[in-house]
Amino acid sequence: MIGKASLLEAIAGKNRGLLATVADKQAILALVSQLEDRNPTPRPTEAGDLLDGDWRLLYTSSNSILGIDRVPLLKLGQIYQCIRVKDAKVYNIAEIYGLPYLEGLLSVVARFEVVSERRVNVRFERSINGLQSAIGYQSPDDHIRQIESGKKFVALDFPIENRDQKGWLDISYLDEDLRIARGNEGNVFVLTKV
Repeated sequence: MIGKASLLEAIAGKNRGLLATVADKQAILALVSQLEDRNPTPRPTEAGDLLDGDWRLLYTSSNSILGIDRVPLLKLGQIYQCIRVKDAKVYNIAEIYGLPYLEGLLSVVARFEVVSERRVNVRFERSINGLQSAIGYQSPDDHIRQIESGKKFVALDFPIENRDQKGWLDISYLDEDLRIARGNEGNVFVLTKV
């Protein structure tokens, strides 16, 4: 598909959006829109087999995510969004690098509710942030297994009880290995299945 290849080429080398110029961002959004118009999965929230799994972020316009890289001595590593359809859960996991042996991890657990053929409401439930070594982080899948086993981590591990910590996500494109979503704050997310 020419549109998909063009989008992947446009975001290559942009470090998830950190290196994108204003012109790059405009071109990427135009390609995203073209691809969304040709979504092969018209009701993505009903396509659990395609949605389920671990997704790696390729590009975003979210300043809150990209802003992590602007903190002195910290560099944004891989970012994952892991969807567990059966449990209606989403795990957002960001690997953080900087000083040797002080690699960090920011993770948030959320529950989602399907509200239309494209939209899910998201309610954030738990935040786990700390050093990868203290948490025992090996991989997103292993981290999720530890969370679901009820483990309390040696980290900032706390429930998110603020009822305002919620949002929605429109899944605007979905195929076997690419997902595009738009969030309630106007951000675009392009992810690939791991």
